[in-house]
Amino acid sequence: MKKIAIILVMLCVGFTYAQDNIQPKLEKKGDVTMATYFHDNGEVAQTGTFNAEGKLQGEWTSFDAEGNKVALGTYDAGKKVGKWFFWEDNSLKEVDYVDSKIVTVNKWDNKTTVAISNR
Repeated sequence: MKKIAIILVMLCVGFTYAQDNIQPKLEKKGDVTMATYFHDNGEVAQTGTFNAEGKLQGEWTSFDAEGNKVALGTYDAGKKVGKWFFWEDNSLKEVDYVDSKIVTVNKWDNKTTVAISNR
């Protein structure tokens, strides 16, 4: 009997905690659903869209609990495609995806000098 009471108390605490979480904001626009997910502190955690089939579609951006951008990438029908960017402390990682498979990875830190020439 004590085990059942303990389980019920744990479930009640779990349900109470789940109700305190901030619900995502979902907004239907045509064939896509725009989504915004939040951290427990109210800061935006992720933004992006779902297609009509409910799969991740288009650009998605992730943020840490302080509001700093930590990831940016694109989905096509639920698969990672193209260049994705991941920010960590003083570094930037660029990961190129094809059909959710990693093709290349480049990493830069604050000591790296990048030169671009348009000639």
